Amino acid sequence: MTAQERKKLEEFKKILKHMGSLLVAYSGGVDSTFLLAVAKEVLANRVVAVTARSATYPEREIVSARETAQQLGVRYRLIDSEELSLPEFRNNPLDRCYYCKRDLFSRLRNIAQEEGIPWIADGSNVDDDRDFRPGSRAVQEMGIRSPLKEAGLTKEDIRKLSADMGLPTWDKPSIACLASRFPYGEKINSEKLKMVGRAEEYLLNLDFRQVRVRHHQNIARIEVEEEEIKKFADTALRKQVIEKLKEIGYTYITLDLQGYRSGSMNEVLREIKKSQHVKKHVKRSLKKS
Repeated sequence: MTAQERKKLEEFKKILKHMGSLLVAYSGGVDSTFLLAVAKEVLANRVVAVTARSATYPEREIVSARETAQQLGVRYRLIDSEELSLPEFRNNPLDRCYYCKRDLFSRLRNIAQEEGIPWIADGSNVDDDRDFRPGSRAVQEMGIRSPLKEAGLTKEDIRKLSADMGLPTWDKPSIACLASRFPYGEKINSEKLKMVGRAEEYLLNLDFRQVRVRHHQNIARIEVEEEEIKKFADTALRKQVIEKLKEIGYTYITLDLQGYRSGSMNEVLREIKKSQHVKKHVKRSLKKS
């Protein structure tokens, strides 16, 4: 552990201690598991983990989250979230995540009040600010704390410190809501989510470490880590994947040659910003002329 990592960890523990008791919005991923483990160390039995079961998260992640919470000896609750009942979510606008997070945090707030817990925390870290995350508005509006971010912890810090603590999630691939597989504006429903979930589960069972199947209507755009792209040079494997994804419901199956990258559906937003910048520049030039 470096001096900087130790300093951040000490600050993180100080923040948790000051909270007194805590409800953790627990997904079972790298960040929320580290948050939960340290909170258990600092706050003992004054911490509770709550996981939301949803059509937007694979069942394997729910099972994994429950098992890890039990291993940590943390009091655990499982609730059902119903974001698909929200038209604002189903219509998949740019701020889709805001409506989902607002609904979830409202449910968590009710549980915190029942438990007499003053604070709710999520697993956001410093690196999360680098991407488009409209859900952060709900975090601010609902008074949710992000102690990892408050302590200045990055994803790399969290993985290293998790490894030092012996947490099983230290090298776990990043997970994300299945709704992130759809282009903005394409409506989301349970059938489409099941298609994506089945396709990704199949690829993971073929020993791909990090997988995203981006859903473009009848096209499946597969993202895997760059070093694993070469696996698709195997004709038998390629045919196997094509057959399975067609069985699931896709007409065309494509491989993204850029490989896996978090938030690839947000790349179109950067292009829109560039286009808007160019238009503004042209307008200014015309005015000057």
